[in-house]
Amino acid sequence: MMDKTVRRYYQQKQKQKEIEQELTGLRNEIMAYFTEQDASELEIGSHKVKIVVQERKEYDENKLFEALPDPELWRMLSKPDTSKIASLLKLNVITEERLKNTFSTKTVKLLQVDKK
Repeated sequence: MMDKTVRRYYQQKQKQKEIEQELTGLRNEIMAYFTEQDASELEIGSHKVKIVVQERKEYDENKLFEALPDPELWRMLSKPDTSKIASLLKLNVITEERLKNTFSTKTVKLLQVDKK
C-alpha cells in the first residue's frame, strides 16, 4: 500500500514540476507581450489580464544587525524576515528611521489573469 502512495506522490511531484515549468514559460510570454504593447492591463479574449507592480524590501543582514537596538530583537528575527520586521515596525518595537539603510527595494511584477 505505501509503495503505491510513494509512487503516486513521486508522479504528482513530477507533474507539478512540469506544470510549474509550463507556467513559467507562459508567464514569460505574456509579460513579453505586455512589454511590447507597453501596457499594464488588457482584455484578451474572455480574460482580463493585468500586471501588478509591487515593491519588496530585501534586508541586508549585517546592516540590519547593526541597526537593531537590542540583540534580543535579532534573536527574535533569526534571519531577515520581512513579515516579522513589518510586525515589529507596526508594534513600534523598532522604527523605520532605525532601519533606514538596512534594505534595498526590489520591484516585482505579478501577473493577474481573471475571467471577465
